Amino acid sequence: MSSRQFRNQPFIRIRRRDTAAVASLGGTVVALLWLFGELAFVQAFVAIATIAALSVIYYLTVSTSLNPASLIPEETVVEDDPAPAPVQAESSLTAHALLSSLPVPVLLIANSGKVEDANPAAREFLGLGNEAGHLSSVLRQPQVLEAVSQALRGEAVDPVEYSNMAPVESHVRAFIAPLGGAGGAGAERRAMLVLTDETSIKRADRMRADFLANASHELRTPLASLAGFIETLMGHAKDDPEARDRFLAIMFDQTERMQRLINDLLSLSRVEMDEHVPPVTTIDPHVIVEDVVSFLRPQINKKGIGVKQELNGEALAIGDRDQITEVVQNLVENAIKYAGADACICVSVSGPVGRDEAERPALILGDTASRLTLAAPAQEVDAEYVTIRVQDTGKGIERRDLPRLSERFFRVDGQKSGPKEGTGLGLAIVKHIVNRHRGGFTVESAPGIGSVFSIFLPASPHVSDEADVQAD
Repeated sequence: MSSRQFRNQPFIRIRRRDTAAVASLGGTVVALLWLFGELAFVQAFVAIATIAALSVIYYLTVSTSLNPASLIPEETVVEDDPAPAPVQAESSLTAHALLSSLPVPVLLIANSGKVEDANPAAREFLGLGNEAGHLSSVLRQPQVLEAVSQALRGEAVDPVEYSNMAPVESHVRAFIAPLGGAGGAGAERRAMLVLTDETSIKRADRMRADFLANASHELRTPLASLAGFIETLMGHAKDDPEARDRFLAIMFDQTERMQRLINDLLSLSRVEMDEHVPPVTTIDPHVIVEDVVSFLRPQINKKGIGVKQELNGEALAIGDRDQITEVVQNLVENAIKYAGADACICVSVSGPVGRDEAERPALILGDTASRLTLAAPAQEVDAEYVTIRVQDTGKGIERRDLPRLSERFFRVDGQKSGPKEGTGLGLAIVKHIVNRHRGGFTVESAPGIGSVFSIFLPASPHVSDEADVQAD
């Protein structure tokens, strides 16, 4: 090969264009992450600068190695030097490596609508296998599919938002950009699809609105009571020691109620924020039950209630220790609160068992009892669960009230009065925590006999691995 033929090889010009395209693609994704709040400005700037610098270094390295004749005199070029190897495949590998390292789902859609490539984040987000197939088979969102079709026609497309309500609520924003073919105007077009999970942002916005609405509604009554008592104490009762002491005690109870209400509202908001992200740590329900019973022992002894613990086996579960502790504490506190004097409470842990056995065992309170599932996991083949049950011998709950037990601020008739009445948020918190854990929540009750509240959590596959158990 002559020196003129060596210098006229087209690979350097193609390499410049491909390198610029890869750098632009990476910079565009980082810029989108910055615009929508996923990255801080400094992080986005450093990332774009790094991609640009690496692209320049990469281009200079490849250009000098593929065309050394551009750096040496023409007469020193050997006539029979072998031609440089094609670099298109290497460029594709570089682009694939960049996309694979991104933490957000990115897909490359061919002109036929088939998923040509997808990074690991996209495969996990959409549940793609090795063969992704057509986009419509994995993403059944008409507005997104229409936007991708427009991009494949070369049209500019605005971001598209869509929501999924099952199995867990999620909100996603899709960014679609047309990509021209490498061969010019007549080449096949492609589209880039970037998905960002905005569930946390949506939940935060809704949490603020719900908190203001719920707090203003539920705090109105105790605040009105406080205002009335304060006005009375400032008037004719200010010189009456007996009335003053009685009013101050009532005001203290109302203040405690407001504090419990605010704490429950904040706890419910925190749970809802993370409900779409299942926990991955391993917990020991036996330890949690023992800790809760020990913590509530003063209340148990004060009311003269007997507590029985049935901790069977060595079952471990997948869960968040703090949240499951809150669940067990809520259920045991309810049993203490609504149980009569000299009543008995039984807290048990069993499993692992299949879903049917965990959700629908034989009725514990007899044939007259009613049972209802308040939360249930998505059906999975061969899934096993660990069950935690809290049984009391209180007044029980009427069948008509069972479906509303997990509603916010719902309290059964006869449990709405007194200085220590509940806020009506405890079982709502339990339901949201169980939903986050992809578990189940059931209630069984018989008036005059008592109630049984049960939760079942996914069993850990590492039953004997103590190192995986979440630390106390």
